[in-house]
Amino acid sequence: MFLAAKLLSFLTQPLAWVAALLLVGLLLINARPRWAKRLCAIALGLLMLLGWEPLPDAVLRSLETQYPAVTPNTTGSTYVGVIVLGGALEPAYVWTAPQQSALNSAAERMTEVIPLLRQQPQLTVLFTGGEGELFANGLSEAERASRFFLGQGLPSSQLLLESASRTTYENAVLSRQLPGVDATQPWLLLTSAFHMPRAMAAFRRAGWNVSAYPVDFRSGVSTPWSQYSMDQGVAKWRLALHELLGQLAYRLAGRA
Repeated sequence: MFLAAKLLSFLTQPLAWVAALLLVGLLLINARPRWAKRLCAIALGLLMLLGWEPLPDAVLRSLETQYPAVTPNTTGSTYVGVIVLGGALEPAYVWTAPQQSALNSAAERMTEVIPLLRQQPQLTVLFTGGEGELFANGLSEAERASRFFLGQGLPSSQLLLESASRTTYENAVLSRQLPGVDATQPWLLLTSAFHMPRAMAAFRRAGWNVSAYPVDFRSGVSTPWSQYSMDQGVAKWRLALHELLGQLAYRLAGRA
């Protein structure tokens, strides 16, 4: 599944679609000039449309609203721990500044754990994430997460690390195998809101008793029609397409 996801990542890259259309158009410029012009026009139109943010925001919003936001003081005190999914840390080669962490645009997966623990200090933090890069080397994501949490003052006795998983399904399966973990007890599952539907489905399929604690909301309540940004629009389309394709793949494979 991990290798298949890497090979199919082309489908989640809107700019790759534009490049493919332009390439085919150039190849047909002599043999089929009319088709070549049409393909190039479609590529240009698609490129311009990608920057209009209300469209990808609508798709992301449909994912994010499936599990509404909760606050640390409304979750109750019955939970034994919080499962934090990886994906918020820059690759290992970026972690070069001494005593500093390198977080990416999903940083809330890490930072929102701290206020949650202030309200519920009894929670065990279970971070799950190995290395999502195809040719990875250096510190695993779990090791980088350990540096972050310990640097924030979390006692090592309150932190569990799973460092072999590469996909959400592996997060669920391998975390269950950690010593002292009882998946039948109530846990909070913390990840990005757009990723929560697939994560909840995978963890429940693997036998976890989890409740959603979504963070890192990207779409808001509504998006102004004038909102336009080529880089932001493309980034949001990548997230949305990745999740939609991931949900489909998990269902077909019986993992959700």
